[in-house]
Amino acid sequence: MKRKIIYSHIKKIIQSIKENYILVLSVLVVGLLFGWLFFHSSEEITSASHIAEVHEGHDHENSEVTIWTCSMHPQIRMDKPGKCPICAMDLIPLISAGSDEEQTDPNAIIMTESAVKLAEVQTMIVKKGAPEKSLYLQGKVQADERNISELTARFGGRIEKLFINFTGQHVRKGEKLVTIYSPELVTAQRELLEAVSYKESRPALYIAAKGKLKLWDLSDEQILTIEKLGEPQLYFNVNSPITGTITMRHVALGDYVKEGLALFQVINLSHVWVLFDAYESDLPWIRKGDRTEFTIQSLPGKTYSGNVTFIDPFINASSRVAKIRVELNNPGLKIKPEMFVTGTIKSKIAEGSHELMIPKSSILWTGKRSVVYVKVPDHKNPTFIYRQITLGPEAGNFYVVADGLSEGEEIATNGTFKIDAAAQLQGLPSMMNPGCGKVKTGHDHGGASMSEDRMSDHHSLFPLFLK
Repeated sequence: MKRKIIYSHIKKIIQSIKENYILVLSVLVVGLLFGWLFFHSSEEITSASHIAEVHEGHDHENSEVTIWTCSMHPQIRMDKPGKCPICAMDLIPLISAGSDEEQTDPNAIIMTESAVKLAEVQTMIVKKGAPEKSLYLQGKVQADERNISELTARFGGRIEKLFINFTGQHVRKGEKLVTIYSPELVTAQRELLEAVSYKESRPALYIAAKGKLKLWDLSDEQILTIEKLGEPQLYFNVNSPITGTITMRHVALGDYVKEGLALFQVINLSHVWVLFDAYESDLPWIRKGDRTEFTIQSLPGKTYSGNVTFIDPFINASSRVAKIRVELNNPGLKIKPEMFVTGTIKSKIAEGSHELMIPKSSILWTGKRSVVYVKVPDHKNPTFIYRQITLGPEAGNFYVVADGLSEGEEIATNGTFKIDAAAQLQGLPSMMNPGCGKVKTGHDHGGASMSEDRMSDHHSLFPLFLK
């Protein structure tokens, strides 16, 4: 009986569990269904809202976002402010993507005002002018070659008396230098004395004997004296033909000289030459008559002047210079040969002409090409264009422009190399790359790559704010 009761209770319990299980399961299924419907709908709404926000943000970014760069490493490009990954400097705004400024030339380099100041860029308007050039020349004082006299023995003989004892001695014209005994001259005098007796009957013989003595540099007065005395003279003097300074003495007392042997060299130093060395590049700017001012190193405090009287037609093969002559009076003989001279010639060869001229600082050279950067007019920000030009002759601190520029154009005269470096970084035409080619920088948003690091090390000297 008890078993039946227990069994009956167990059966009721099992029945109750079954009924509750079905209820719990049903409630769970219904809950899962409602939950799925609710969360799926919310997710769709959230996704739609997110997509709308992304599109809206993208449009806003296209019109408002600013690119940030480093003043020391302009190859860095970031979409938000921060630190330069190379030098840790604060980034500065570069360009707004929504800028409405029109760039007339895709090869133009646009800079901000701050970049121009930082790079110390200066400009000027190209104008025409008269090319002028001051040539700075070095030279020496030399003796006037027209005032050099070389005394030689007209007849052989022995030096009996020597009146010039040292080199550098000053002599006057007609002053005795040496006395010579010549047996040949004694014989010629005897022939003259014999011919005098046949002067009326054989005049040709007399004229020949007299002419022989004249060829030996005897004057008419000396010949007449011989005729009056009626006997030959044993000693004859050699006189100085000019007033000047003995620069060479080739004989001594008692020497026996032969006909034609050099005795003395006499130079008149009251008028000297100043010979300047002019290089090949200077010669086109020099012509006869140019005024020259110069100073002499050993005579400080005084400036001399003179005109160019001669230009050497030949260039020295070893020194590659030609001599430019200026003549100078030398009263008191203070100016001496071989003194060093420094002079200036202001060229007038282009006087009256008008040529386009630009300063040397505005030109970049590479090989055979000459490059300038021309400023584009009517732009809000400073804008420059690469321009290759042809140069004419040098004119002091300027060059004449043969082709490539027009009067009135504005060019950069300072900071040109920094502008060119910026053009290289952007892959624009530049001094070293006239054909244009993009420089690989290896950008990423997290920082600079290895190639960027290497390039930044190479261009870290070009502080530009490019635009």
